[in-house]
Amino acid sequence: MKILMTTDTLGGVLTYTTELAAALEARGDEVTMATMGPPPDEETRRRLPARLYESDLRLEWMEEPWDDVAAAGDWLLELEDELRPDVVHLCSYSHGSTPFRAPKVVVAHSCVLSWWRAVHGTEAPPGWEAYREAMDEGLRAADAIVAPTAWMLGELERDRDLPHGGHVIHNGSAATPAPASAEKQPLILGSGRFWDPAKNLAALDAAAAGLPWPVILAGDLGPGGRTVNAESTGVLSSSRLAEWRRAAAIYAAPARYEPFGLGILEAARDCCALVLGDVASLRELWDGAAVFVDPDDPETLRKALARLIEDDARRANLAARAQRRAATFTVDRTAGSYRRLYDRLAAARPREVEA
Repeated sequence: MKILMTTDTLGGVLTYTTELAAALEARGDEVTMATMGPPPDEETRRRLPARLYESDLRLEWMEEPWDDVAAAGDWLLELEDELRPDVVHLCSYSHGSTPFRAPKVVVAHSCVLSWWRAVHGTEAPPGWEAYREAMDEGLRAADAIVAPTAWMLGELERDRDLPHGGHVIHNGSAATPAPASAEKQPLILGSGRFWDPAKNLAALDAAAAGLPWPVILAGDLGPGGRTVNAESTGVLSSSRLAEWRRAAAIYAAPARYEPFGLGILEAARDCCALVLGDVASLRELWDGAAVFVDPDDPETLRKALARLIEDDARRANLAARAQRRAATFTVDRTAGSYRRLYDRLAAARPREVEA
């Protein structure tokens, strides 16, 4: 099967599409990737499919993106004319309304509207109305809608009717798990965009005060951002971040909003004990395999981390449970679910035969 897959080059979506594309190609499919956003680094580019088309077009959630979003739609239609894919796999909402001949799968990795509710406790302000309308049009025009958790699918359904319903396909991880016997170091790791209040790494920075173990924060601090109690590594390559995960005994993600959380999955796979924000999506995935804390209470987070530091047996047990749970979220399983969905869509709309 021939698949045209879009991705943005920021955050976990790029990891998701890179690993999914590799798993599909290992099954014999042909994946062409079309990127939007800043250019990926060389380490990431080496993992992308050989059939790669790059652009620096702005993404729909960025400031004043709509000229670029329209240009991206035209570009993707040109790629479809050239490549003749059996299915188009979209990681943005706006392009769900682009008139592709092939069936369209729109994947809801996150959205500004649910982000705003989780972070601010209110609906997004009127300045996001163009985004809301583009999102609604894309979802209505999609042949299939996928979300990585039931919670995220519920957020899509909250304000709109999805004409074809939706599918939950969990994300997966491709890397080999760290051995359960691997030696861990006395340190706590957090990773992500420090400036994003959804990731809430400022709470982890605050909770680091007085802990006997160092807290390491890996990721973009943002303009003028700085940590107070934790040690910042800045943005790391994928391989260097993996080294930190394999060393860390505890991984903390006190998120207010996390539709899936590939970083959490990778940490669990690498046998870290998990301390997570008590939000519905993370409960859905990790209940029974993590400690959950109120993301708006850094002192509760600090106490939870301190208790795990002091209790070697509980920490080891929690890490083992997290790793067992992570083993159920494989990229091969994810690819299989997508492939079955693609097959159903392609069968319902056979590709046109060229004259």
